[in-house]
Amino acid sequence: MTTAPDDDFAARLAPYRRELHVHCYRMLANFDEAEDLVQETFLRAWSRRETFGGELRVRAWLYRIATNACLDALRRSRRQAPTGSYAEIPWLQPYPDPLLDEAAPSEEAPDAVVVARETIELAFLAAIQLLPPRQRAVLILRDVLEWSAAETADALDLTVASANSALQRARATLEQRASRDRPAAAPSPYEQELLARFVDAHERQDADAALAAVRDDIRVTMPPYPWLFEGVEAIAGLLARAFGGGEFGGDWRLLPTAVNRMPAAASYLRRDGDTVFRPMKLDVLRVEGDRIAEITTFGPQPFAALGLPPSL
Repeated sequence: MTTAPDDDFAARLAPYRRELHVHCYRMLANFDEAEDLVQETFLRAWSRRETFGGELRVRAWLYRIATNACLDALRRSRRQAPTGSYAEIPWLQPYPDPLLDEAAPSEEAPDAVVVARETIELAFLAAIQLLPPRQRAVLILRDVLEWSAAETADALDLTVASANSALQRARATLEQRASRDRPAAAPSPYEQELLARFVDAHERQDADAALAAVRDDIRVTMPPYPWLFEGVEAIAGLLARAFGGGEFGGDWRLLPTAVNRMPAAASYLRRDGDTVFRPMKLDVLRVEGDRIAEITTFGPQPFAALGLPPSL
């Protein structure tokens, strides 16, 4: 049985699905929307398959289609650019590390380029949301994927001068907002130690131990909700709610995990009178120095992709 040419074409595109998903995720900061845009990319590629020439690398061709599909989606969304914290980015979603590991690098795209931690962390994603969509695209193509100015300009139908100008403006904006520290490729042993302390304190419902692991200027946000808690006193109030019975009365169990190459804890709650620990939330930790500087709390939707059980 011979393989149809169209089957061959689809098979040639399939290995790029995950890294294209990561690319769209960087553009949109939203896991679910990125999946939609990958589907759109493959549909556009299919409709234009007659234009694919052997002189062009398939990866570059797909990235051009994906980037422009994302730009079209951002134009339709009319999102308001944030000015401060993750609390102003209700569309922000985490990216499970097991799926990042699937972004199998091709010879054209080494792993360090596709899923480098400093370009997948939540802080970077939040920072580039400040950029106009085209500047964001230029920055990702140049500084994340390491494309040349000419390749970037061609992909976005810009002149090289326009692409360079957009990159300079994007870098200037990030210089003001992004961290100067380059994180390790994966959570460091000390970050893992802090995560273990975080897990232990919450399972024992020990507010003092939990507060001892955070900076005085700790920040907590909970996308998609526009809530921002800053400082130890505000966090002490959150812990009092979590450990003080009432709505959250019961026992907690936390499983260490990772998203966006950052340490995270998946929390399960067994409410008073229940016999099962049920998924509750996902806390993502950003560490500065020897303390937790920021906690971003999401719902339990990523648990399945993280390989976590539906209950304990």
